[in-house]
Amino acid sequence: MTDEHDKNTDADAQLPGKIKDSARQIWLAGLGAFNKAEEDTGRFFERLVQEGEQMENRTRGVVEKQLKSVEDRVEGVRERATGTWDKLEHLFDQRVSGALRRLGIYRQEDIMSLQKRIERLEAELDRVKKLTPGYNEEE
Repeated sequence: MTDEHDKNTDADAQLPGKIKDSARQIWLAGLGAFNKAEEDTGRFFERLVQEGEQMENRTRGVVEKQLKSVEDRVEGVRERATGTWDKLEHLFDQRVSGALRRLGIYRQEDIMSLQKRIERLEAELDRVKKLTPGYNEEE
């Protein structure tokens, strides 16, 4: 029984070393797994960033096209509306001016134009009077 007892004693003496080696291996495997996960996470994150940048670039082009299209349509509508408004305003001015003339009421521009014409005619008349020999204003 001594042989068996010695074997058990040797096995018992080696057990703490085996447990220690096993625990160390488990610890090292955990560190390796953690390191691998950290590397994979970093690469995965970088890949996600790259894919996000690519998607942003693709969608930015589409959004800019849509925005340009909307701006062009708005500009076209604005130009048509402005043109239509200008035509309506001009037509209204013509109608109002015509109605006022028929009533004997003239626009400010018409009156000023006539006043300038009268001033030019008076200046011309004064010039002709000065050039006419024997013309007497008292006559």
